[in-house]
Amino acid sequence: MKISADLVGREIEPDAQQVDKRWLMAYSAGLGETEYPHPLFPVCYEWPATRQLRERAGLAPIDARLVHAQHDLIVHRAPKEEKLLVSGKVVAALQRKPGTLVVYRFETRDANGEPVSTTDFSALYRGVDLEGGDRTIAKVDDPPPPTQGLKVIGEIPVAATAAHIYTECARIWNPIHTDVEYARAAGLPDIILHGTATLALSVSRVAAKFNLQKVSRLRCRFAGMVLMPSTLTVHASRAGDAIAFETRNAQGKPVIERGWIG
Repeated sequence: MKISADLVGREIEPDAQQVDKRWLMAYSAGLGETEYPHPLFPVCYEWPATRQLRERAGLAPIDARLVHAQHDLIVHRAPKEEKLLVSGKVVAALQRKPGTLVVYRFETRDANGEPVSTTDFSALYRGVDLEGGDRTIAKVDDPPPPTQGLKVIGEIPVAATAAHIYTECARIWNPIHTDVEYARAAGLPDIILHGTATLALSVSRVAAKFNLQKVSRLRCRFAGMVLMPSTLTVHASRAGDAIAFETRNAQGKPVIERGWIG
């Protein structure tokens, strides 16, 4: 199976999303939080645009091969009850050993055209080769490894129903997280927790531990799948103005690595 590098540069028209208080509250509640908006809420209003852009790029038929590989979110300001416009473009396609990495960039603005968030969503298409060689039209940052040791700061109990709750509260629907038959047909051992759910739960633990009042940027690599139920541990340390973190499963293996919160 192959992907053409010609998909780089494809884009969609701005997608309109109406953010309401119920959605903001539900997302936080699904993570066990009472404060809102959660720093990772942008993944909610970006989701329809991600689907549209995958279709525009011709990649929707191989969605089952998609694994969320990296996430880089810049929060220009917190979203509120408002209408947002989400633009999307494919900015890179890169050959990696396990498959092809495609980077989707989403830029969200408010009704006045002011920026709200910018996200680089990097998806690895497992077992898929890239035709035409690596291609990029924008700078894409890799999160660096931590510069010092990380200490355990807390645990995350993941319930057997966590993916279903996150799906409904975030309004993000992907059957690998809720449909056992679909997940196994896609080559997974069972349904798995959304990468953004694992990231959001990790960010909550870090924010509580370090008393963060504002998050401007989140970056990470997704290193492993999270089955349910399970217990995760979050490891973190301050590094200058940022906090480095890593989330590990019960076997001590990272499921999120090279995490940074600034």
